[in-house]
Amino acid sequence: MRDADLAFTRAIGEDIDASPTPYHAVTRARERLEAAGFVPYDPASGPVGRWYHAKGGGLVAWVVSDEHDADSGLRIVGAHTDSPNLRLKPRPDTGSAGFGQLGVEIYGGVLLNSWLDRDLGIAGRVSVAGADAFEMRTFRDERPLARVPQLAIHLDRGVNDKGLVLNPQRHMVPVWGLGAASDFRAYLAEQVGVEPEAVMAWDAMFHDIAPATLAGLDEEFLASARLDNQLSCFTALSALLAVADAPGETVPMIALFDHEEVGSVSTTGAASPFLRHQIERIAAGFGADHEARLVSAARSIVISADGAHATHPNYPERHEPEHQISLNGGPVIKINANQRYATNAAGQAIVEYACRNADIPVQHFVTRTDLACGSTIGPATAGELGIDVVDVGIAQLGMHSAREMCGSADPALFAGALEAIFRA
Repeated sequence: MRDADLAFTRAIGEDIDASPTPYHAVTRARERLEAAGFVPYDPASGPVGRWYHAKGGGLVAWVVSDEHDADSGLRIVGAHTDSPNLRLKPRPDTGSAGFGQLGVEIYGGVLLNSWLDRDLGIAGRVSVAGADAFEMRTFRDERPLARVPQLAIHLDRGVNDKGLVLNPQRHMVPVWGLGAASDFRAYLAEQVGVEPEAVMAWDAMFHDIAPATLAGLDEEFLASARLDNQLSCFTALSALLAVADAPGETVPMIALFDHEEVGSVSTTGAASPFLRHQIERIAAGFGADHEARLVSAARSIVISADGAHATHPNYPERHEPEHQISLNGGPVIKINANQRYATNAAGQAIVEYACRNADIPVQHFVTRTDLACGSTIGPATAGELGIDVVDVGIAQLGMHSAREMCGSADPALFAGALEAIFRA
C-alpha cells in the first residue's frame, strides 16, 4: 500500500471528524472550496469560473472553463451528507430513576445496538432571534456528554441466545447527568453565545466522538463514524479540486445532498430541484436554448457515490456468491434490476472505460435475489434530471453502524476513478 494512499485516507478522516452533522460537512467543504478559489455563484459574472451554492446540509460546486459552451455535457458526482443517528426532540428534557436524560428521535435506518455504551457529543445548528430577524448558528461539542448504557447481562440472561431487542422510545434515551432534568435550551444558548430566550429552534444530533483511525495489522482499514456517506462526499470534493485547473470537455460538478437516509424528499434532497436549479444556472449563463439543454443532458452522466456492502467474513451466506466484494478491491459498481440502484449498461460502460484507462480495478455488486435491496440518491436523481446515473461506491462493513469500516486504500482508488470520469 502506498504512503500517499494512506495520507489521502488520513486527510479524509480529518474531514469526517470535522463534520459531525450535515451542516458541518457543508462548512468543511466550503472551506476547502474557497481555499481553491471557488466562490458563491454570481450570475452577473458570467458562466466561467469556480462556483458553489450551499444551503443547509446541501452543496453543489462546479467549474466552467473557457472551453465549455451551451451544449457541453456535465460530469456530476452526487453523494449525501447525512448519516443515521439520534436526533434531539423539540422538548428533549426528561429523566428516570434519578438520571437526567435527553429524548431523541431515530433518524434513518440506525443499527441501534451500535449506539450503546459510546461516548456521545452533540452538534447541529440553532436558529437565534435577533433584533429584526433570526440567524442560523452551528455548534459542535466534542465533550463526552452522554451515553446510552446497555442493560447488564445479569438482568437480561437470554440476550446472547435470543438477541438484543431495543425499543427506540424506551431503550435509546441517552443519560447526560444526575438529578433533575437539565435545561437543554439553556445548554444550547451557552453553545452559541446567546441568552436562552433567544433560542428559537434547533436541528441537533448526537455523534460518536471517537476520531477516525487507521486500523488493522498493516493499517489496511479505516474505521470511522459517518463513512456512509461523508467518505463519498469528501472523496468527490478532492476529485473536483484535482481537475479544477484542467476540467476537460465536460463540466465537472459535485452535488452533496441532505436527507438521503430518510428518502431524499426535502429542499436539499436528491428528489428536489436543488441540483437542477444549479444546472439551469449554468445553462442560463450560456444563454442556452431548449435544444442546447437537451444536447447537454444527452452528453451528461451522474455518478451516485455511496457506500457498497463488502462481503462479510462472518456472514458470507448473506451475499450473492458470484459477486464477492473485497475491501481495498477498488470502486464497486452497484446494479439492481428493480432500479433500487440506477445503473444501466450505457452508463456503466462510461465508468468501466474510465477506470480501465486509469488502471483502477472495478468490482460489481448485486444483492442476493432472495434479499431486499437498499437504495441511494441514484434513482431519485435520474428521475429528477432525466440524465443517466451510475451507482458506484467504496466497499465497507458495518453500514449504518455508529462506527463503520472500509479499506484504507479504497478512498484514493475511488478519487482516481472519479477524476478519470470527470475527464472522460
